[in-house]
Amino acid sequence: MEQRPIDLMPLDCAQCPIRHRAVCARCDADELEQLEAIKYYKKFSPGETIVWAGDSIDFVASVVSGVATLSQTMEDGRRQMTGLLLASDFIGRPNRETVAYDVTATTDVTLCCFRRKPFQDMMITTPHVSQRLLEMTLDELDAAREWMLLLGRKTAREKIASFVSIIARREAGADKDVPGTNVSFDLPLTREAMADYLGLTLETVSRQISGLKRDGVIVLEGKRRIVIPDFHVLLDETGDDADGGMLV
Repeated sequence: MEQRPIDLMPLDCAQCPIRHRAVCARCDADELEQLEAIKYYKKFSPGETIVWAGDSIDFVASVVSGVATLSQTMEDGRRQMTGLLLASDFIGRPNRETVAYDVTATTDVTLCCFRRKPFQDMMITTPHVSQRLLEMTLDELDAAREWMLLLGRKTAREKIASFVSIIARREAGADKDVPGTNVSFDLPLTREAMADYLGLTLETVSRQISGLKRDGVIVLEGKRRIVIPDFHVLLDETGDDADGGMLV
């Protein structure tokens, strides 16, 4: 499925909102100029497929804004959401022409795309790019292992609290830190999608969100806006070890 480039003036890398978290985070001025020469932007609407599993793509990309889901479909049509892509996350593999998952926008999504072959060459000639991509890959592996714990061992309430804390950290730009008080954001998924992602029923998701609201852990503003009065209180509900905790 051919996707359209975004009709916007290109962002200057130095002013990019994900500049210090994305694959280009360690690049110096000369390296940023090389990336500028091979980048372009694409924009997707909610529900639009960014790429289908098995498709050949000629780019890799960083998510500049918005949220997308990763999912896989089995031979009998059963479908499972397997991950979320948030701002600064990376799509594609430089050394592989296809992707293993369907990638679908759940909100308006803007991608900063790099032509795959030139980016692959840059990984060889520019250690800052390859080193940062390795760091991001290892962080993703850690998150996947933590997600196995969440799905396999946590209670429904702990699952919802963990999911909310993950999104809140990323929205606050504090992946490894506790954001603080009165953090607010819009949930990127419907409750139906959350149920699918967390292995719960819709009724259970709604009941647990209501429970967290009743106990003052979260405040709901409208259907999807969440305010966290005290992030430490939310973390206490995740079931994570206070000395380690669940990080993304």
